[in-house]
Amino acid sequence: MAEGREVQWVEVTEGQVGQRVDNFLITRMKGAPRALIYRVVRKGEVRVNKKRVKADTRLALGDVVRIPPLKLAPREAVREVSDNLRNLLAGSVLLEGRDWLVINKPSGLAVHGGSGVKIGLIEALRQVREDLDFLELVHRLDRDTSGCLLLAKSRPALLTLNTALKGHEMTKQYLALVAGRWPARRDFVSARLDRFDAGNGERRVRVEPAGKVARTRFAVREAFAGATLVEAEPITGRTHQIRVHAAHAGHPLLGDDKYGSREGGRLAARLGLSRLFLHAAALTFPEPTSGKPVKIRAPLGEELDAVLARARQTR
Repeated sequence: MAEGREVQWVEVTEGQVGQRVDNFLITRMKGAPRALIYRVVRKGEVRVNKKRVKADTRLALGDVVRIPPLKLAPREAVREVSDNLRNLLAGSVLLEGRDWLVINKPSGLAVHGGSGVKIGLIEALRQVREDLDFLELVHRLDRDTSGCLLLAKSRPALLTLNTALKGHEMTKQYLALVAGRWPARRDFVSARLDRFDAGNGERRVRVEPAGKVARTRFAVREAFAGATLVEAEPITGRTHQIRVHAAHAGHPLLGDDKYGSREGGRLAARLGLSRLFLHAAALTFPEPTSGKPVKIRAPLGEELDAVLARARQTR
């Protein structure tokens, strides 16, 4: 946990050069929520070379960072990872390299804590992998989406992988079960997306002509009575992109409580589906050091496999 009674003085090493102060502290102050970290920075309790800094200040080699003692209120503390979650995450690693790892993220687990979530995947993994001084997400998955999730174990790897992601050198294929018969000839959906406040503090996404450009490639994998298994590859990386594009095309994802349809909800119930049917099935990225392509697949979980088996019985 992040709670401590003494001031720490930490020297910035080569692997941390260029890192923002807030991200440096998140890694060092394991268990501390982001809001608390930003608060101690704002109050001047965090110093770099004895000078006040801002959260977005970039660190240089040899900088000395003052980390203040913390006392977390029960409502502030990030929850300790449970034994069940610890074992689940330990058994979910698909492949690991020297400075990266890919995990088969469980559905229902947010990638970050916050907004009422006491512990997310990244906070839990930092507790599970105490051998790592650095662990950051390269990209994100929705809370209810399962499958391939890439993390960096060093700052240089994070920067390299982020560059690959922005340069479209990283591909992600998802499997989704959608309502209705997806037209075999409809292989692209291109519709601009805009984030908005749904009115209850929840952020959602809608198709909006003034929104950001978004394109998704779709391919039919299997057709059932009233549903279609499709492969979706986001060309851009907008929030909820696959879900909103599928709904915009008239075929919302089954199990989608944000963008789904009543008909899709009834079908999901008949098939015994109790979660969003969206799974990051495959990931390809250039290995940070060698540049050689790494290809990884994450198998469908038992629940989704069972749903497909029941769907095949209805044909």
